[in-house]
Amino acid sequence: MKAVRVHELAGPQNLVLDTIPVPAIADDEVLVRVRAAAMNHRDIFITQGLYPQIRLPVTLGSDGAGEVAAIGSRVSGVAEGDRVVIDPMLGWGDDPRVWDAQAANILGMPHDGTFAQYVAVPAANVYPKPHALSMEDAAAIPLAGLTAYRATFTRGGLKPDETILITGIGGGVQTFVLLFAKHVGARAIVTSSSDAKLERAKALGADVALNYAATPEWHKALRADGPIDLVVDSTGGETLGKALEAVRPGGRIAVYGRTTGDATLKLFSLFWKHVTILGTSMGSPWDFRAMLELFEQGLRPVVDRVYPMADAATAAQRLADAEQFGKIVLRIE
Repeated sequence: MKAVRVHELAGPQNLVLDTIPVPAIADDEVLVRVRAAAMNHRDIFITQGLYPQIRLPVTLGSDGAGEVAAIGSRVSGVAEGDRVVIDPMLGWGDDPRVWDAQAANILGMPHDGTFAQYVAVPAANVYPKPHALSMEDAAAIPLAGLTAYRATFTRGGLKPDETILITGIGGGVQTFVLLFAKHVGARAIVTSSSDAKLERAKALGADVALNYAATPEWHKALRADGPIDLVVDSTGGETLGKALEAVRPGGRIAVYGRTTGDATLKLFSLFWKHVTILGTSMGSPWDFRAMLELFEQGLRPVVDRVYPMADAATAAQRLADAEQFGKIVLRIE
């Protein structure tokens, strides 16, 4: 089969199209004929060597949708030909509150991932593809959608009458956070350094869009826009410190990343305002099922571009350069 692989850690330009054997499946696994896969920053970090426990060569890719091509001997409830989307969170564990830190991992490292014509995954990790979505749309959902759902609802507890601040709009997860927030009737404030991305966000329903590069004191400017109940942030650094200043007394901040590094926080603001900071990462099987239900209700992911798998290196560079708005998808021929 054809697969997009990494053989050496020198950045996304080193993604290559290989021919490798179709994977064998265990008794509790299914073989999925992948039709579309989506990229995540995780894939970029792996190509740059910025990820733990890297093994080479490896087939990247956490997101995928396709048809079941074969099933293991102990698999039930799944049949060959079923059109499915893959939950990339492997081995979460039995506790919905937190993953099993010893056993859990993510499809695409160390397990070979979805940037291939076939992928072997546990049968428990495939779900019916939302009926109204194309394979490309369905493939765009899993990792980012799952992370966004847990940050927004399971951990963040967003309610329809609340206001959410989404920092750094444009990436896959934050775009899903915006979609989910507007779907349930919340008010959404977004920030970005790109006016073009802010305009795209407003077209998706953002109520307030603020350019943080043009307004360095954006956290103070937001005071005129009413109390902020929840912040969802993946940036860390200075942004997280400003988010703490912006959120209302008694508010919440859900954090799932640190793209600009660790943060220095004003502890007075934290305890005096009774703010709750919530760490979150990926999501449980319960989160994944609930998240998919939203797409059965008419939601559609935001797809930036669709590339043939032979152009994976070009697609990855677009993501590495933060030029995208929404998800970048590979069509797996």
